[in-house]
Amino acid sequence: MHEHLGRAIVLEVLPRGNSDARVILFMEKMGKLLARAQSLRKITSKLASHLQPGNLVRVRVIEKGNLVQVVDALKIGKVSADLEKLHLLSGLLADNQPEDKLWQEVAKDGLSWREILKLLGWDPDHAACHICGHVKVASFHVRSQDFFCGECSSQLRPNELIFI
Repeated sequence: MHEHLGRAIVLEVLPRGNSDARVILFMEKMGKLLARAQSLRKITSKLASHLQPGNLVRVRVIEKGNLVQVVDALKIGKVSADLEKLHLLSGLLADNQPEDKLWQEVAKDGLSWREILKLLGWDPDHAACHICGHVKVASFHVRSQDFFCGECSSQLRPNELIFI
């Protein structure tokens, strides 16, 4: 059993069963982490107000085998990104891969998708549209991991695109 204490950004909260939830955290020293939050959805939960998407929290998690559980959390701030951006970021991050520069970029005010994509290895400055080959890209499609120009972006679902 290992205990980890550190700062984290709550990316998503996923219901699990009647009262539990799974929380996707982006921890400063551990990277993206999926953890169980027992009884989080109960009205008497002490963690519920702290473990909301977009919150910057000081969190304590216990890792036992393959199970990670949130034991304690305290909200210490809020990040400027909206819930949709946090959901897309969650889809891009690899599990348990610490990303120090990425953490600093996400935790600061004003989320820059251009910088985040560069840090993750998708540099928009050296990309071309997947459909027409235009070198001025306007968006990144999360599922296919392709770049698109403004005109070709309009043919795709906007909820799967990151506009840069």
